[in-house]
Amino acid sequence: MSIPTQLLAEICKTPGAPGFEQKVRSLVIREVSPYVDEVTVDNMGNVYAFKKGKSDKKVMIGAHMDEIGFIVTHIDDDGFIRFHTLGGFDPKTLTAQRVIIHGKEDIIGVMASKPIHVMTAEERNKVAKIQDYFIDTGLPKAAVEKLVTIGDPITREREFIQMGECVNSKSLDNRLAVFILIETLKALKDVEVPYDIYGVFTVQEEVGIRGASVSALKINPDFGFGLDTTIAFDLPGAAAHEKITKLGAGTAIKIMDASTICDYRMVDYMKKTAEKNNIKWQPEILTAGGTDTAGIQRMAQGGSIAGAISIPTRHLHQVIEMANINDIEGSINLLTNCLKDLDTYDWAFKD
Repeated sequence: MSIPTQLLAEICKTPGAPGFEQKVRSLVIREVSPYVDEVTVDNMGNVYAFKKGKSDKKVMIGAHMDEIGFIVTHIDDDGFIRFHTLGGFDPKTLTAQRVIIHGKEDIIGVMASKPIHVMTAEERNKVAKIQDYFIDTGLPKAAVEKLVTIGDPITREREFIQMGECVNSKSLDNRLAVFILIETLKALKDVEVPYDIYGVFTVQEEVGIRGASVSALKINPDFGFGLDTTIAFDLPGAAAHEKITKLGAGTAIKIMDASTICDYRMVDYMKKTAEKNNIKWQPEILTAGGTDTAGIQRMAQGGSIAGAISIPTRHLHQVIEMANINDIEGSINLLTNCLKDLDTYDWAFKD
């Protein structure tokens, strides 16, 4: 069990709401540049880390840089900020949280709502809505408006910590995948790979798999791997069939989600690669949600032979997301070995 958690912590902390990935993009470019042949950025902001292979077949790996966040929509007469979500939120998870508004300067705010002490009985029993919340910076309107404008992005504030064999932070979705792709490219620096590798750090996945679709159109890959977190519902009260994945049970090989049915050949190849290299793994079927895998699979001419490595994660889309370090390390090992041996599998269709 050995991963550079200091780098992972920095990646998780660095802001990058959908459409506002500038700072995390700079971090990615800094980290990958020494390990690949070329780094480029497209008009949308996707980062392409290119490593030349022995043949001109192409493989794309997608790991989205963006994190769920918010955008400023209104500043009222008392300086309170209204917002719109960027990505999916369960409203109850906003209660009592701190956020960072990225205006002319970064300023801290708190998610606030009507105090329970003055709620009616009906209000107390009502499920909270996003519209019930506002952001309080502690500043009057004039001071807020000097720093904040409509359209500024907002991200969540929470420290990265280690808990036993687990890490806990905001934005493990999908900074875990960013970290895994960086570490894989590092591991492959001096390795002769069979095919051209495009490690793509994509934008705007949380609002509709936008960056991956643009990237796949540009690359037109023959093979594709999505990298993302997945639900680990291994919690009290969960039935066995509801758990999706479990922490510590290994990296997950995606079979399907709501946006992708992974190529059965790629699923078979990934399973055999895991077994060959003694990598602990578990299958993943997620009946809701989707990842960059969908864009990678569909947006190439004729489609790509695509699959996905998923990192089991508890408490997704909260500020307390949790993943097991051994599962993270296994994900790096599986992706590295899959890329090294991609030309050893018979990819022909079989009855």
